[in-house]
Amino acid sequence: MTAARRVLLRPITMGLLLQSLFLLLLFLLGSCLHPAAAFPKGCYPSEEEGLKTFRCSNAQLTEVPRDIPNDTNKLYLDFNQIPFLPRDAFRDLPLLLELDLSHNAIARVESGAFQGLAEHLHSLDLSSNRLVSVSKDAFSNLKAKVNLSNNPWLCDCRLQELIRAVELAADSSGGIVCDSSTQEEHVGKAFLQVIADTDFCNVYKKTTDIAMLVTMFGWFAMVISYLVYYVRQNQEDARRHLEYLKSLPSKQRRSEESSTISTVV
Repeated sequence: MTAARRVLLRPITMGLLLQSLFLLLLFLLGSCLHPAAAFPKGCYPSEEEGLKTFRCSNAQLTEVPRDIPNDTNKLYLDFNQIPFLPRDAFRDLPLLLELDLSHNAIARVESGAFQGLAEHLHSLDLSSNRLVSVSKDAFSNLKAKVNLSNNPWLCDCRLQELIRAVELAADSSGGIVCDSSTQEEHVGKAFLQVIADTDFCNVYKKTTDIAMLVTMFGWFAMVISYLVYYVRQNQEDARRHLEYLKSLPSKQRRSEESSTISTVV
């Protein structure tokens, strides 16, 4: 190779080398800043007893993470500040068996929050949250054993329907206590103890029936009052017209009386 050619190739070689080093540097920086599995801070995957586990315990989360591996079998989101569970919150986790949401700030569970988990999920822990009232539809078709203890429950027909719709986890029923109630004497008592003597839904139905009867009676009374008023008003008008006719000359009076009588009849 001639000296002139070596001089020409040297800057090209140096340029390619610098370009390769630059691309390598970008790749290394990208790996550090954006790892292949960008899990939320405080979350990490593991394997426990042959099951793929994802732990986010005490990770200061304020929502359900989105980047959970979809082959997760056990998910721990306990001891965070998650305030509510939106619809389809776990729809990308078809193999989930256990879900721990205890010790959060969950006050609302939207209908369909557990959609997609009905077939496999067998354990759901919602204990020690801020649940007051939840529709049974939020747990529709769910076969998991559910822990609902240590929440500030409102004891009413809605809670009664929810308890009947789910299978409670063993030894958790005693922790479902009335923090408030439609009947003051139930406050502080275990809900299952209360509904042994009180059917909240039956009481609600009776109250609703009474309200409907009162409403119907009110409308009926209004209709009757209007009819009475209408008849009295027409009678008064007819009386005044007859008195007017009496004051007319006899021939004109007879013809108008005949007309008035036929109209009244």
